[in-house]
Parts: sequence; structure tokens; C-alpha cells
Amino acid sequence: MDAKVAIIGAGWYGCHLGMMLDAMGCNVSIFEKNSDILGEASGNNQFRLHLGFHYARHNRTRIQSRDGYARFTERYPTLSKPIENNLYVVPKFDSLVDFDTYRLIMFSSGIHFQELRPNEWPSYLKDVDGVLKVDEHVLLIEKAREHFKQKLAGKIRLNTKVECAEQQGNAALVNGEKFDFVIDATWGHLSDIDYDCFYEPTLLLYYRYKGKGEYPAITMVDGPLCSIYPTEKEGVYTLSSVKHTPLGKYDTSEEAKQRLRDFTDSELKIKIAEMEAHVKSFVPDFCEHFEFDSPQFNIKTKLLGEHDDRSCYVKTDDRMISVFSGKIDTIFFAAQKVCDYLERYVHGEITPQELAKNKQGHV
Repeated sequence: MDAKVAIIGAGWYGCHLGMMLDAMGCNVSIFEKNSDILGEASGNNQFRLHLGFHYARHNRTRIQSRDGYARFTERYPTLSKPIENNLYVVPKFDSLVDFDTYRLIMFSSGIHFQELRPNEWPSYLKDVDGVLKVDEHVLLIEKAREHFKQKLAGKIRLNTKVECAEQQGNAALVNGEKFDFVIDATWGHLSDIDYDCFYEPTLLLYYRYKGKGEYPAITMVDGPLCSIYPTEKEGVYTLSSVKHTPLGKYDTSEEAKQRLRDFTDSELKIKIAEMEAHVKSFVPDFCEHFEFDSPQFNIKTKLLGEHDDRSCYVKTDDRMISVFSGKIDTIFFAAQKVCDYLERYVHGEITPQELAKNKQGHV
């Protein structure tokens, strides 16, 4: 397909879309404001390759994660590694669903797990209703950076901030340069998006494991709970808390960025204490095994509502395309939608009525 395509944002979505479109014969340019790729949300998260166990309350997210996980591990076998002992724990008192309901949801979704008997539960867990052992991976961000920079050599424009992206006649312009199509993969950080969403600045904490060997990955589900998850660096884990990781909800990207700029060392000390207290309500001896290392800051773009929707959406407006998602494992859903749209557009298979309809919603 002979088309000149600009992609804004060299995160997982921008890089994966760039590789797919390049393989289809497109002339691809990826604009990245930072000095390296995977530098924003793609490189500042819990590095979990999801199977869907996080999303007992949203079927679409769960199914997209399940399917995306299988495709990711096949397409990028060297960019993640399995977690040997990965546990999803349903507490007796704090989960929004009981263990029997949680287990049934996952079983009906076709996601493989092993249910542990009470005598197989880690002895340090407190007030447990049930435990599932599951197969998930941790992402290898440094390897991913090397992989994409090699595969997309000459196509990524680092240190290039996009000031303006717009449609003009039969072309789309990025900083005044003409393209056939523009794909916004910034999750609303470039321009306003049509979905009802908010911007959430977040704080994750890195901890070093003081023991020998590997500590289990422990995720408390489902609801305002917490998790301990390994990173690609040996002995380094992230601690997250649905209660305490968010630093607010904001209507604009700039407001969320300002919140992070205003964050103080005294606030960090308070957050460390709050997050440690939260995880210790389920793992009482957490601080005996871990010591604080450093903070990690990020901004998430999330849909409004109580439905826990973190699935992928693609919005098309003639030659302008935007990708909205909260999970790395749904890059394949986005690529399928984008590539299908571009092929049909180039071959004249999209009617004016369909173009008008796409402007009103997502695909």
C-alpha cells in the first residue's frame, strides 16, 4: 500500500503500528518529542503483560487482553519473560467480588489458571478467600527499545515535538509537512479526544527484594487493592495501590503534568507510608522482605465511569486517526483496525456515509 503515514508518539502503539504499516509498504515517519522511544506511559508502568485477570468487571477489556497476550508472546517472544510464581489473590473482606464469582468469570472467559488449595497458599498472606496461580509475563523494556530502534531505523524522528496536526484538503499535515494519513498515538496528550475521559497522574514505587531467589508476584483482586510485581531488573519490584497510586483526576493533560511538577518530597514520604500500610494489610511482613528504592511517575488517560474499561478504541476522521488504549497487550487490536481502515480507504472501499459515521464514534 503506497501511502505516506505520520505516527505521533513512539510508544508501544506507535512503534508497533509503524512496523505493521512499514511491512505493508507505507512510507512511515514516527514523531517522538523525547530523546528515546518508549519514554512516556510505555516505559513507566508496572510492566505487566496482562492475560485479563485484572478485569473481572469488564468483559471487553478482559477478552482483548486474553487474545492480545497470545499474539504478543508469539509476535515478540524475546520482549517479555514469564513470571515463575504469579498469584492473583482474592481477599475475604476487601474484594468487590467473592472468590467463587471471580473464578467463574475467569473460567467462562477461557483464561487458563491453576486454583491453589489452602495448604498451597503462601503462609504470609492474610485474610485470603482464594488464590489463582496464572501464567503472565513481565515486559523487557530495554530489549524492546533496541528491537524497535533497529526495525524502524531511519523512520523515528527523536526530539521532534509535534506542534500541529490537522487535515487540509486531500492531505494531513504534521508541523506543516504533508502526509496521506496521520495517526495520533499520544492518548490525548496532543489534542483533545472525543471520549469522556480524564488524565490521571500516578505514582508507582520501586522496591528491592532483600531475600534470595524470586519473590512471588502478588496481585490482590478485585477492586481498590494493591499488587507487588517484578520488573526486568533482578530483585527490583513495583508496588502499586489502586487507592494511593493515583495523584488526582484532571480534565486536561497539562493539568496532570503540572500535578507531577508540583509533587514534593514530603508528599512522597506520605505516599510511601500509605502504600506500605495498604500492602501490609494483606502481606504483613512486606517491609521485612523489601526496602524502598525510588519512585516512578506517569500519566494515564482513562475513560470515565465505574465499568473499569481499559480496552482499545480507534477513532477515524477521514485522514486523521487516533488510538485510545490503556493496555500494551491490545496493540494488535489497534493495528488490525488501523490497517484495515487504511487499506479500504486507499482502495476506495469506504463510502462517504461511512466516513461521516466514523466521525461520530469509534471502531
